[in-house]
Amino acid sequence: MPHLTLPALLSALLVLSVTAVSGQKAKPNIILLYADDLGYTDLSCQGSDYYRTPNIARLAKEGMTFTNAYAAAANCAPSRASLMTGLYTPRHGVFTVGNSNRGKAAHRRLVPISNKTELTRKLPTMAQVLKGVGYRTAVAGKWHLSDDPTTYGFEANFGGLKWGSPKSYFSPYRNPSLKDGPKGEHLPARLATELCNWIRSTQKKNDPFFVYFPFYSVHTPIQARADLTASYAGKSGTHHSNAKYAAMIEAMDLAVGQILNLLDELELAKDTLVVFTSDNGPHGAVSNARPLRGSKGMFYEGGIREPFFVRWPGRIRASSRLDTAIHQVDLLPTFAAVAGAEAPELQDGLDLSPLFRGDSLPARPLFWHFPAYLQGYGKDLGSPFQYFRTTPCGVVRQGPWKLIEYFEDGTLELYNLQRDPSEKNNLAEREAKRREELHDLLKSWRKATKAPVPTEKNPKFQSN
Repeated sequence: MPHLTLPALLSALLVLSVTAVSGQKAKPNIILLYADDLGYTDLSCQGSDYYRTPNIARLAKEGMTFTNAYAAAANCAPSRASLMTGLYTPRHGVFTVGNSNRGKAAHRRLVPISNKTELTRKLPTMAQVLKGVGYRTAVAGKWHLSDDPTTYGFEANFGGLKWGSPKSYFSPYRNPSLKDGPKGEHLPARLATELCNWIRSTQKKNDPFFVYFPFYSVHTPIQARADLTASYAGKSGTHHSNAKYAAMIEAMDLAVGQILNLLDELELAKDTLVVFTSDNGPHGAVSNARPLRGSKGMFYEGGIREPFFVRWPGRIRASSRLDTAIHQVDLLPTFAAVAGAEAPELQDGLDLSPLFRGDSLPARPLFWHFPAYLQGYGKDLGSPFQYFRTTPCGVVRQGPWKLIEYFEDGTLELYNLQRDPSEKNNLAEREAKRREELHDLLKSWRKATKAPVPTEKNPKFQSN
């Protein structure tokens, strides 16, 4: 038996006594539900009067809602890389999906920074951290960071590949990492069923488990169940009206319900920390984040502010709401803390578990870095650019203030999110002192993280 110092022994005894009184395990199970392209208001519990999401609403009602929660990026792969590592994008180099020079060369003023298309194996993932302290680990759905998530700490994989979207939402799925179900079966249900079966198998040994459920939903292609689509006939909403997209969201919600019902059946709810959030804002062609500005691919609030719910019965007060600004890099150190694991030495996030207890976190800024291009949708969806959703930029939020710096020409935009959550009023000229303070903070952070900034002029650029 290893030697324990007196403080360590007292801490261990405290954990044992608390768990004995509460009836909860010392190491909770952890389930991370991660939607794809789901916007801030794409849920009934987030203000939509069109979409039906009773199971996700149950999570919110039985847990804590974070109203200022952010993804690590405005599109899929970089958010997932930061989620898995607890690191901002300059630390791992995954800035976008595929090439960083997306869009026509004639429209790009700068040569973008090269993008890494796979997550390096040198950086520890949350799965590896948790596996190191005895957790069983599984992933089901959109991995998007390599061809094989089992080389990143997951012992079981259902459907996880490098794919950004499924070949089909209906069986046969044509996915070499996923069994087909009956013809016509819908993908969210299949993934949830695989995870439920896997969770059942872990109970034979009573090991704690970590489940990462990154839905392919609601990424395109929009392939919805006909029965769910038909149920929206004649229904109207204030900001939303796409019946097929609504049916896609509802199918994802039903899959969430499968997981929650299993926890109830196995009497695991009080021993399980459940987190639900999304990787970026909604695809602008099919939904929106109103009243927030922007959508997927933009660094306005509609592109990066996400729904975020945390449930842990007995540890987190039901129906609680918190406006503390948090970032998805916070999840790895949070999971490590509640599991009794050591987080990797290099971390950009903070342990959120004090917030679960009603305590506070130290004040801090949040950062984003995007040295690439993302082509536009072909119509005005809140982007200030003619051809792009965004051009290379950096972003910092501190308190209610948010600064965006565009690298092509040095344009600065400053918003007070408390007074202007829709980012309608650029205060960069009026609040010059605040602008410069935040700009200095952003530049200092870039220097500290060695964030690459594109400066080379693109010889193929055409001004007309």
